[in-house]
Amino acid sequence: MGMAICMVELTSIARGIETSDDMIKAAQVTLLRGTTVCPGKYMVIVGGETGAVRAALEAGLAKGGEFIVDSLLIPNVHEQLFPAIAGTQEVVDPQAIGVVEFYSIASAIKAADVAAKAAQVTLIEVRTGYAVGGKGYFTLTGDVGAVRAAVAAAEKQSELYIGSTVIPRPSKQVLESLL
Repeated sequence: MGMAICMVELTSIARGIETSDDMIKAAQVTLLRGTTVCPGKYMVIVGGETGAVRAALEAGLAKGGEFIVDSLLIPNVHEQLFPAIAGTQEVVDPQAIGVVEFYSIASAIKAADVAAKAAQVTLIEVRTGYAVGGKGYFTLTGDVGAVRAAVAAAEKQSELYIGSTVIPRPSKQVLESLL
């Protein structure tokens, strides 16, 4: 089985923390992010083998109950998604920059996976709800053509899509702020 990722977003912080504990105990998964998100919600993202992630998601949905706002499961996830969500992605040769923004965290995560699979790009970061009003967005880099292709693929994902941009030659200061 391939690698997968799942997310559960809840309206209760206390239930969110309890849900993350249940998800981790239910299966052999890695907690990629367990954190509060705007406005006063809690989000749990775990990754691992597809079967284990499915089991963790089932446990999370059961524990979260009436507090669940959104959830997602992406089997066969692109390998760059894990470090981009965790904020540990190393970018060796930044070039053109693409930014794609969504009203929902789940939509941003799904679209980032689509973008990474669509073209030869490097995901820089997937920002999930914190300090962005509960929105989600991701940044990526690569040659201009690849960035445009990846952004176009992500736009087609388009569930709760807000907007995007491609910056062919970003300034050094902008690059440094994103890395």
